[in-house]
Amino acid sequence: MRHKFLLSLLLIICEPSLFAQNPAVPDSVDRNKYDFSQFGIETWNLIKQPTKWDGSDWLKIGMLGAGTFLVMQVDQPIRRLLNHDTKYAKSYPIEFGNMWGEIYFTELLFGGFTVYALYNGDKTAHKIAFEIAQAACYTFYVNGPLKYIIGRSRPYLEQGNQTYVPFSRYSNPDHQSLPGGHTGIVMALTTVLSRNAEPVWLKVLAYVPAGLSVIGRVYLDKHWTSDVFLGGAVGYLISTWVVDQHEKAVKNDSKGSQFGIRGMSIQPYVSGDSYGLGLTLHL
Repeated sequence: MRHKFLLSLLLIICEPSLFAQNPAVPDSVDRNKYDFSQFGIETWNLIKQPTKWDGSDWLKIGMLGAGTFLVMQVDQPIRRLLNHDTKYAKSYPIEFGNMWGEIYFTELLFGGFTVYALYNGDKTAHKIAFEIAQAACYTFYVNGPLKYIIGRSRPYLEQGNQTYVPFSRYSNPDHQSLPGGHTGIVMALTTVLSRNAEPVWLKVLAYVPAGLSVIGRVYLDKHWTSDVFLGGAVGYLISTWVVDQHEKAVKNDSKGSQFGIRGMSIQPYVSGDSYGLGLTLHL
């Protein structure tokens, strides 16, 4: 099912005829086409990245590994703290966090931005949809093989946090705990949304459901804390790389918009005793 989903993202987002060129963003300003050719080129660039790393880059990778090892030392205490009472397993925050981490929710948001781009010919929405597809695909195909190779046991097996069965049956999720797959997708999606959002408070707000998802994976005994730490780091780093490829070339085409998408604004309002968030679509 996951492979079919990722394939559908590629087929839809990489079809250039689906998206009209936004005349408000001239090609001289934004040379990104967000099509199959660009997807292929940037995928190859990502694959080649390790060959371009210098000493500082390898140091960062080493620090990520060391950080994961350090978090492993508190896996058991955090599990005991969070799992001693599971009465909130079906609560709205936990359920919402789980929903945010499911692959269908990424597909839903991708579809929403795709429809918006189709309806308005909005290249910024096209960019976001393209980046969601890229970040989700890349994160999946990095974390997936790592989970299979490492073969760490899930906490609910009660085998401790240092039990590994490398290269176990790929369809067996019981020994695919590290890194956290859901958390990787969550951070990939959230980082893309946050990087494309305005103003700063909305960028920060984008990470709230991601936090609920991370806590929920540990609270529901699906992952160790170190699993979600590494999985989330992979998703964040990959999506940051993805957005960086396009951000310098894209001119902000949403002056006056609070969300960073032409024709849409999200901003707080206060009216008498009422207050909240206002969403405006300029169709």
